[in-house]
Amino acid sequence: MNKGELLMNIKRKKSFLCVGLDTDIKKIPQHLLKEDDPVFTFNKAIIDATANYCIAYKPNLAFYESGGLKGWMSLEKTVKYIRSNYPDQFLIADAKRGDIGNTSAMYARTFFEEMDFDSLTVAPYMGEDSVTPFLNYEGKWVILLALTSNKGFCDFQLTEDSKKERLFEKVLRVSQKWGSDENMMYVVGATQGKIFEDIRNIAPDHFLLVPGIGAQGGSLEDVCRYGMNDVCGLIVNSSRAILYAGNMEDYAAKAGKEAHSVREEMAYHLSIKGII
Repeated sequence: MNKGELLMNIKRKKSFLCVGLDTDIKKIPQHLLKEDDPVFTFNKAIIDATANYCIAYKPNLAFYESGGLKGWMSLEKTVKYIRSNYPDQFLIADAKRGDIGNTSAMYARTFFEEMDFDSLTVAPYMGEDSVTPFLNYEGKWVILLALTSNKGFCDFQLTEDSKKERLFEKVLRVSQKWGSDENMMYVVGATQGKIFEDIRNIAPDHFLLVPGIGAQGGSLEDVCRYGMNDVCGLIVNSSRAILYAGNMEDYAAKAGKEAHSVREEMAYHLSIKGII
């Protein structure tokens, strides 16, 4: 999916919501455990209930790898179900890969060829040769970790060099030599507030994948105020707040209601910005 198609979906759906499919078999409704594949059954219902309100889905690979072969099969079925039934959805593999070049090339083959994801989260720590193999696929995206929303983000990401440039700023500046706003996005946590302005000064045109609203306490209003550009430039993820909005037989309906609520707030911000 190219940038133009992604922007068109945002305008058409009046949404820049990504639903994070971080499906924990220990948290899904108990009545699903009798199914042959409880995780896929849960995912399928969530997808059907939320697809009208979002433009992307983001399975976190850890939640599937923890189930061994069965978990990988659930993931594969989930991806194929989205591709077959909701082909306009942008698919993000939240895998945070990144290794020496030949290893990264194998990761790229896995997620872009074998599993047909649109994008992959990548860790930048090992530098250019660990990232560029992912950029060799036309129509696919690297989503590079820049400034995250976890508790320990400040341990390294805010470290300054002798020129007072913070590490996340260096990641943004240097990585733009490897790719462009047509094939590279950045992960920026929703809890970062006004720091979005610093990020936009360096990367004004790139999409930002923003986790951290909902259960992590990030403010969608702040994300839009400081991080939205003239065409939106945001994909905002919500996982637990949508997935586990209900835990009984009506879990999917409650997930859909939560996704609809987030979409309505997003539509308001898109309208205020004059994008829709």
